[in-house]
Amino acid sequence: GKPFIAMDCGTLSKELAGSELFGHVKGAFTGAINDKDGHFELANGGTLFLDEIGNLTLSLQSKLLSALQSRMVTRVGSNQSQAVDIRLVCATNMPLHKMVQEGTFRQDLLYRINTVEIRVPPLSERVEDIAMLAQHYLNYYAKKYHKLVNTIAPEAMDRLKRYAWPGNIRELQHAIERAVIMTDSATLQESDF
Repeated sequence: GKPFIAMDCGTLSKELAGSELFGHVKGAFTGAINDKDGHFELANGGTLFLDEIGNLTLSLQSKLLSALQSRMVTRVGSNQSQAVDIRLVCATNMPLHKMVQEGTFRQDLLYRINTVEIRVPPLSERVEDIAMLAQHYLNYYAKKYHKLVNTIAPEAMDRLKRYAWPGNIRELQHAIERAVIMTDSATLQESDF
């Protein structure tokens, strides 16, 4: 029943990232025609999900660390801080521990956000999940595209299970979507992939 605000750090421009996270006041920069709540404020009392946190610049990492430690945020262009109460969840496919060694990710921020770490193995290490995920996406895209396709042939499923999936679940999802769009059959065949 509380807010859940998701932010993809990989899509943020360096110029607007601070404004997106912390908000801004009118006139803070060219184009800031109104005050704007940042994601911290929007998530106040709930959860802020920072996807692809490894893409944040060092400068923004420093500001994020400060906000997390003080539980206060200051909008860009303001000198007034306000309290926030959020639960933070982060995700990344980047090697943060290695980035710390290389100096591209702050060690203190890593320790601050890494209270509970859940490692999700790549799809290539979870072959047993491929059939379930493939069927889920098949059902979803068959409905979305109004197609009467509902099964995957055993040979096609074997091929899906043998593939390495360097793009993980997103790649599998896209492969199923493409196959559903292109097929004229009720069953996806190996040739559809």
